[in-house]
Amino acid sequence: MSTDTSQSRGASHWPSITMEPQIWMPATAGHGIYQQSRFSPNESAVPPMIADQTPAPDVEALQLVEQATNELTRLDAELGHKVAKFAPILLRSESASSSQIENLTASARAIFGAELGLKTSRNAELIAANTRAMTAALQLAEKISPDSILQIHGVLMENQGIHPAGQWRDEPVWIGTRSDTPVGADFVAPHHTRVPGLVDDVVAFASRFDVPALVSVAVVHAQFETIHPFTDGNGRTGRALAQSILRFRGVTRNVAIPVSAGLLADIEGYHQALTAYRAGDVTPIVRAFANAALSAVSNTRQLVEQIEAIQESWKGRLTARRNSNAWRILDLVAQRPVIDSATAASELGVKQPNVYPPLKTLVDAGILKSKAEHKLGPFWRTDEILEALDDFAKRAGRRQKS
Repeated sequence: MSTDTSQSRGASHWPSITMEPQIWMPATAGHGIYQQSRFSPNESAVPPMIADQTPAPDVEALQLVEQATNELTRLDAELGHKVAKFAPILLRSESASSSQIENLTASARAIFGAELGLKTSRNAELIAANTRAMTAALQLAEKISPDSILQIHGVLMENQGIHPAGQWRDEPVWIGTRSDTPVGADFVAPHHTRVPGLVDDVVAFASRFDVPALVSVAVVHAQFETIHPFTDGNGRTGRALAQSILRFRGVTRNVAIPVSAGLLADIEGYHQALTAYRAGDVTPIVRAFANAALSAVSNTRQLVEQIEAIQESWKGRLTARRNSNAWRILDLVAQRPVIDSATAASELGVKQPNVYPPLKTLVDAGILKSKAEHKLGPFWRTDEILEALDDFAKRAGRRQKS
C-alpha cells in the first residue's frame, strides 16, 4: 500500500486516496481448486481520514461558494412565510432530481400517484421512497451522526427487499460496467471493515463550523461517495445528507432547495469532480455544488412564480363562496397535485363524504381532473401544477450556456 504524503505538499492540497490489495472472492464460488483459481487480485480504495483536514479550494470556487450560500439563504428566507405552500413541492423536486442522477426518472404525476399507493412505475415508487428519505434527513438535521445516516438509508431502502436497509455493507462494492466482478472497475470502494471508522470520521468533519457550509457539504458528499458505505442507495443517501447539512448549518431553515437539480445540468462534470476529489483536488466538487446551488435557486424561483401564477388564475375560474371547502382544496393541490378523497378529508379535517361536493365543483371549474383507478377509487389531479413540476425537471437537465 502506498503512503499518503499530501500533508507535506502544502495546505492547498487535499489528501488523495491510496490503494490496498484485495482478493475478490465471488459469493457463489465453491471451495475446489478450479473455483479458487478464478479468484482475482484487485485493489480497493483507502480514503484518508479528513476530520482534522481543512479544505482550501481556489479563490474562484470560494467566491462562488459565498455567492451561492447568500442566494440559498435569501431564497429560503423569502419562502419562509410561504413554507406550507412550497416546502412539500420543493422537497419532492429535490428527491426527483437526486433520483434522476441515478437514471431514475418518472413524471410528477407518477411520483405523486405512487405516494398514494398507485402502482404507476417502479421508478416512481423509488422516487417516492427518496422523498421519505429526504424528509428524514431534514428531521434528523439537528445532529449529524452515523445513526442519522443509517436512519436515512433505512427509510430510503425500506421494503425494496434486495439490499440491506439501514446497515453498513459487509461486502465489496464498485463502480463499473460489470456487476459480477470488480476487476476493471472504474472505482472499487474501501474494504467493508473500514466503513464504520470512515463514517465516524466524515461525521466529525461535517460537525465542524470552521469550514464554509457549502464547502463542507461538497467535501462531505464526495467523501461519503468515496466510502460508499451501502450496497445500494449511496448517491441518494449522500444527497439527502447534503440537505441535512445545509439545515444543520443554518443555510436553509424552511425549505429543501433542490440543489440536486443543479447537478443535473452537468452530470458528467459532477462525476469528474468526484474523481478529482479522490485524486486530491477539492476545487472541482466545491465548484460543482456552488454552481448547482446557484442554478437551483434560479430554477426554483421560476417554479414558484409559475405556481403562483397558476393559483392566481384559479381565483378567476372558481366561483364558489369564499367559505367553501373548494378553496381549501385548492391550497392542498398546489402542494400535492394528485390527491384522493381520504387525503383531502384528512387535510381539511372533515368526514370523507363531505369532500366530494367541493371536489366536483373544482372539476366543473376545469381546475381538477378526476380518474378512477382500479381497486383504489377515484383520484383528482391538477395538470397545471404537474406540468410546472415537469418543466422544472426539464430546465434542471438543460445545460446553461456560459
